[in-house]
Amino acid sequence: MKGLRHSLSITGGLLVPLLLAACGKHAADAYGNFETTEVTVSSEVSGRLLRQDAREGDTLRAGQAVALVDTTPPALDLREASARLEAARAATRQSRARAAALEARLERARSEYARTQRLHADQAATIRQLEGARSDAKALADELRAAREQVTGSRKDAEALEAHIASLEDRLSRSHVTNPLTGTVLSRIAEPGEFVQPGQPLYRIASLDTLELRAYVGEPQLPGVRVGESAQVRIDVDGARRTLPGRVSWISPEAEFTPTRIQTRDERTDLVYAVKIRVSNEGGELKIGMPGEVEFLGPAAGSAVAAEGDDR
Repeated sequence: MKGLRHSLSITGGLLVPLLLAACGKHAADAYGNFETTEVTVSSEVSGRLLRQDAREGDTLRAGQAVALVDTTPPALDLREASARLEAARAATRQSRARAAALEARLERARSEYARTQRLHADQAATIRQLEGARSDAKALADELRAAREQVTGSRKDAEALEAHIASLEDRLSRSHVTNPLTGTVLSRIAEPGEFVQPGQPLYRIASLDTLELRAYVGEPQLPGVRVGESAQVRIDVDGARRTLPGRVSWISPEAEFTPTRIQTRDERTDLVYAVKIRVSNEGGELKIGMPGEVEFLGPAAGSAVAAEGDDR
């Protein structure tokens, strides 16, 4: 979408990771919830929303036309501005032709004045003839100056109209809302018939091919967790435990005080670090906000951060 303005927000379900039950002989290193980057697609122009094809749950392609804001007002303005531009260009051509003709006449008048000056010096022309030749040359010079000013003025008018037309064409282009990425529509916000303003959200979309589990680890665990290391993520699907491969994609550079509803398995810790584990969602089993647990396959160690109220 041209000129389309995107507002990015992170959807992560609950702010506090939920505890999943430990399964088998492998203890979890951290618990969290799945999130993804959500894009809010907004209108870039004001007007009545004529079409809105984004529906919750739909999969949209990048570059797909999904909505249309009424183009009638700018289309009418564009037609009028185009007519005015043609008139300004015609006026410029006429002024240039007139200026060229005056330049030729002025050149002849100056030659005549110079010839009359020589004749007057030889007493072959009267003072009246001399003054007349000078007056003719001066009048033509004044006309030429005015004609050149008209050329400049009409050219500036044409340039201003060209800029106005470019703005209107851009406005018309931005009336057509194009989907920015291939993904799933999370929510439909505006409906056809509503009057929308620039920046008003139309729908929210996110790519669900890959999600990230956002978990918290305590300071004792942090040295053993590295970006790029492999991990195992476990989830519950229809009452069955699934294990999915993942990879640590981000570690917060700053510690934060333990959220009020977060505690370690054995004791509270003063500081925790947010960690993201990227997991492929090819099967579509992962959902935004869904809880999961992670086991780091590198040298990560330490107690898992769990939600308060864990009775395990």
